[in-house]
Amino acid sequence: MKRVLSLLLVLILAMGVLAGCSSNEPATPAEPSQPEAPVEEPAEEPTETPAEGGQKLGLGHVISMAKSRDAGTDANGNPVLAQAQVDVTAGSVLFDSEGKVLSVFIDVAQTRVAFDADMAVTTDKTVEAKTKKDLGPDYGMARASGIQKEWFEQIAALEDWMVGKTVDEIKGMGLAEGKTTEEDLVSSVTITVTDYIAVVEQAWAEAIEAEGAVKAGLGVKTSIAKSRDAGTDANGNPVLAQAQVDTVLSAVAFDADDNVAGAVIDTAQVRVAFDEEGLVTTDRAGDFKTKNELAGDYGMLRASGIQKEWFEQAEALATWMVGKSVAEITGMGLEEGKTTEEDLVSSVTVTVTDYLDVVAEAFEVSK
Repeated sequence: MKRVLSLLLVLILAMGVLAGCSSNEPATPAEPSQPEAPVEEPAEEPTETPAEGGQKLGLGHVISMAKSRDAGTDANGNPVLAQAQVDVTAGSVLFDSEGKVLSVFIDVAQTRVAFDADMAVTTDKTVEAKTKKDLGPDYGMARASGIQKEWFEQIAALEDWMVGKTVDEIKGMGLAEGKTTEEDLVSSVTITVTDYIAVVEQAWAEAIEAEGAVKAGLGVKTSIAKSRDAGTDANGNPVLAQAQVDTVLSAVAFDADDNVAGAVIDTAQVRVAFDEEGLVTTDRAGDFKTKNELAGDYGMLRASGIQKEWFEQAEALATWMVGKSVAEITGMGLEEGKTTEEDLVSSVTVTVTDYLDVVAEAFEVSK
């Protein structure tokens, strides 16, 4: 009997302890028989995607013949022969919808036409002049450069610096006597940069639509074939010596499929005239215009069978190129250098071979 009472007392005490514990700590909840439904997270606000498209393409240029020289003698009395020098600085620039540079390609066609003592041309008229980028290390700037960098290396550094900037930011570059003072450029660019800034500014001012473009390039082709010697014509009349430098330019933008998204074609036709003594008579400080800039003053209309000026025909050709690959463009039907394409013959009667060449070159160098 005592043993039963003892067991009963132990049970009563144990129940009291459990009751005390349950009053201080919450009971553990029973496991649910089914998994709980996941809590629905609030929907995220959609993030704005930057607007795509709106690309623009421009072609800029600066033309000078200021470094042409007269025939005469130097400071030591040695003879100096006459020479025309035409410098055409050109740039192809691709901009985004905010006017920032996506791609820029700058080059200089520095073309010299030399004459002998009788004012006959001695430079080979059949050879296409090379640009500074074409010459590469053969241009010869590295040996005279304080930073031991060639022209093509310095212009590449300047182009890289321009990418991502607006024209106003580029124009706002620090300068001293035409050279950059920008801290991140002075160790890589010591050439005078004013003309290069000017071509980017003009490219923006005259930019055309190039929707979908992802890269662009510049094509340049120069000829002195139409330069002439001093002498007489078929009637025995005197003819004075003259250098003529024709520099064909193209800025071309391409889409992701390598089709043309936009193109600008132009030509700088510069004549440097000399008198009987071999002195330059063309104004060295003259304002030299391209065929596009001359527009109606170029004077093709009166001789055109389709009554269209040069700039109108160049624009029609460039418009035709949009949406086509370079292979399709260079494969156009031709007869004696003129197009036979059915949808072009009524708007383009000029010889187009040089224009096809500069478009193909623009693609090769595009970036």
